Amino acid sequence: MANTGTMSIFHYIPLMGGIFNFALSILVLGSDRRSRVNQIFFAWGIGIAIWNLGTFSMFRVQTHDEAYIWAKFLQYGVIILPPTLLHLSLMLAGRPIGKWLFWLYGLHGGFMLMNAGDIFISDVRNVGYAWYSVAGPGFWLYTLSLSQTFASVIILWKKSRATPTKQRKRFNGILAAQTLIVIFGTNDILPIIGIDHYPLTSISIIPYGSLAAVAYGVMVAYSVFQYQLLDVHLALGKSAAHLVRFVFLLIIAVLLELVVGTFAPPGSITTFALSSTVIVIVLSALIASFLFPKLLGGSAESLERRLLGDHFEYQDKIRAFTEHLRWYTDLPALLGDLHTLLLNTVRVRSYWIILLDETNRAFTLIRAHPEQPQHQLPDLRSDSPVFRYFADKSQNHLSLKAGYQNNTDDRLQSKACEQLRDFAGDIVLPLLVEQQPLGLLILGEKTSGEPFTRNDTQLLVTLTENLALVANQISLKNQILLNQELDLLGRMSRGMAHDLNNLTTPVWTLLQLFGEGAADESTRAELAPVAIRNLETMRAYIREALFFSENLRPDIQESRLDLLIQDVADLARENKRNNKDIKYRVETSGETLVEMDVVLIQRLISNIISNAVDASPDKEEIRIELIRLVKTDAARDWLRVRVTDRGIGIRTENMSRIFQPYFTTKRTGDEGRGFGLGLAICRKIATLHGGSLTLTSEPGKGTVVNLDLPSRQKNSKKTSFQPPGSIVVNTPA
Repeated sequence: MANTGTMSIFHYIPLMGGIFNFALSILVLGSDRRSRVNQIFFAWGIGIAIWNLGTFSMFRVQTHDEAYIWAKFLQYGVIILPPTLLHLSLMLAGRPIGKWLFWLYGLHGGFMLMNAGDIFISDVRNVGYAWYSVAGPGFWLYTLSLSQTFASVIILWKKSRATPTKQRKRFNGILAAQTLIVIFGTNDILPIIGIDHYPLTSISIIPYGSLAAVAYGVMVAYSVFQYQLLDVHLALGKSAAHLVRFVFLLIIAVLLELVVGTFAPPGSITTFALSSTVIVIVLSALIASFLFPKLLGGSAESLERRLLGDHFEYQDKIRAFTEHLRWYTDLPALLGDLHTLLLNTVRVRSYWIILLDETNRAFTLIRAHPEQPQHQLPDLRSDSPVFRYFADKSQNHLSLKAGYQNNTDDRLQSKACEQLRDFAGDIVLPLLVEQQPLGLLILGEKTSGEPFTRNDTQLLVTLTENLALVANQISLKNQILLNQELDLLGRMSRGMAHDLNNLTTPVWTLLQLFGEGAADESTRAELAPVAIRNLETMRAYIREALFFSENLRPDIQESRLDLLIQDVADLARENKRNNKDIKYRVETSGETLVEMDVVLIQRLISNIISNAVDASPDKEEIRIELIRLVKTDAARDWLRVRVTDRGIGIRTENMSRIFQPYFTTKRTGDEGRGFGLGLAICRKIATLHGGSLTLTSEPGKGTVVNLDLPSRQKNSKKTSFQPPGSIVVNTPA
């Protein structure tokens, strides 16, 4: 037995191997406890951890009895390794699992029962640097089962050879790790069966198995981080990536210190000296990374990227995009950001997005990279093989390349792949809403040539599930808007037809009488004023309709809003609308300069006052206020023009429609009849000035209209504007 006071690398390598593999097993199982491959890996990793921790104790114990207890302990880990390694290899290779494997588990369960007594190992012996088990009858039988470990390596090797060249490196790490641990694990068995020297030499057997276990943990960790070969879905951000870097730094520091301790004179390096040195190294690096961030960085990141990959920030970006999908209301904007994500984050060479066009119920290529013109896909229908594959097989993705496919004998899968043969893609993800097909997302290969891992697939499946819901919501919203536009067009057509028909009737009657020579002086005197008045009303109607339909640019000039309000109120006093004697109470806050189109704002306030007059009884008062609002914008002030009446108010059921064009509650047929454009035009003018128009009303108690305007326009460049007509027309809403 080696002197336990002397530090040797062989003393601590088993401890590192045990801790590392135990932590890796917990990480893998914690990622997805329901995954069978993760469960098998956990059992295999725990077996290695038990073996390594038992080996470490065999280096340290002093007595025969202690060594015998630890020998039995480590053999429990050794016993479980062959069947779990074979099981894991079969699952990674996609091979079917037969009942015979469970018989193997039963056999190794029998070995565990033997290990409880003296049948599996009969004793322990000291070989100078450590204690070793002495094989019993059960252990000799166990050595025959070690063929499982060699079979597991062959299975993975065949899987790697059958995989396309660009995808083989997915298996290289774990294949190399298994090869090492099988070879060196077998090496460690030799002293147990009585072979203390390598054949035909006098060289003592060196226990390389624990070193292989450490290498195994690192290589499998590489496969997990870089290729997500197992069902490991890491959700680590920048802080976690920083922590992983320091873990690697710690491991490197410990290994280097152990190497130094191995070649140092006996007793010159103590456990305290080694531990304190490692702690100083790590703490100094931690402090330096905060004071000098680039100290541990530099420009050469290739090794770190190969060890850790880009999966930390890569996954965060995809998850963040998925979480923000619900805020999209516009399909082009959504597809534009998705384009950036697929090219810059997922890094695919090409992609195709196919969506169902609700207008003709045909699937259409809506966007692609490299760019392709939009066109319909007549062969793609809701009952096509590709959609039946997702429905019948309950699959969330379809692999188009043989290297990805789980069952190449599936006829429906083959038909689905054949249907999409024109797309040079690697993987297809369905866009489904309540199991109804909305479209497809087809992704080509990555720019790196690396395959899509399980983790990639899981992230993309979640992305497309949310993408389908949002795209469907946008489609429904567009249908609603289209229906609203058609309804508005119908109401506008009916309203205009009704109004123009009523207005043209006197004109038509007068012209008919003139044409028949039957119009006498009295008839002309009666009909002519009506015809002229109706023609003027029709001209005003046409001006209002043109104003509402045009995208006008106001002529912005700095003017006094307080004087404009006073002028509009004075004009309303002089022109008594509907012969009502209305009192006007004007309250302004002194000289108020505002950048505005005077003609448009005059029209807006005039229309609001006209509506207030129509709603108010005779001899009522209308209050007009100019209020300076609390300053919330450093570059400009906000002002409110408030018009308050105590008239009949607006019924609750009409409040949601008062700003809709061509909606009116005034059904009289004379000049007082409303066109339903007044408030719609008022809101448009307010919007053109960067302001807002709001209205509150209570039936029987009156209405309050608030017009909020900024004192300065964000873009105050003067633009020419020709108002429609030379006079202000007060059109009631």
